Amino acid sequence: MTAPTADASRRPAAGPPATFGEVTDRPLDLAAHEAAVADRRAGAVVSFQGVVRDHDHGRAVTSLEYEGHPSAERILREVAAEVAADPDVYAVAVSHRVGPLAIGDAALVAAVSTAHRAAAFAACARLVDEVKARLPIWKRQVFADGTEEWVNCP
Repeated sequence: MTAPTADASRRPAAGPPATFGEVTDRPLDLAAHEAAVADRRAGAVVSFQGVVRDHDHGRAVTSLEYEGHPSAERILREVAAEVAADPDVYAVAVSHRVGPLAIGDAALVAAVSTAHRAAAFAACARLVDEVKARLPIWKRQVFADGTEEWVNCP
């Protein structure tokens, strides 16, 4: 991940929220996202990691692949900026992976910092929900029986 490194001791006491958004074919790093939202004012950092599971609707999944529209990173950054505009939010970092992924790989990673836990949980949930709803990324699932399907395009 190429997320900016955060040095919370140097962050100003106030100012515009830091945001980071990336669509990449490289493995995602949850700890780097958490570090990117570090802020000395923050009493809460909530993070989320969506991983590839081995099943979907009762069917065994063997692998999947994500393919993104060229606008995906711009839209991801727009969503991050919208969440960061909440006055309770200090920083937002979110990334989505594209390309082939194996079972257990992280497909979506997000982190949010705020002063208090309730606001951090709410902001992170909103971030993930908005990314899932709006990001133009298609998921190709391959099932154990050899069939496949494309899903999840907004």
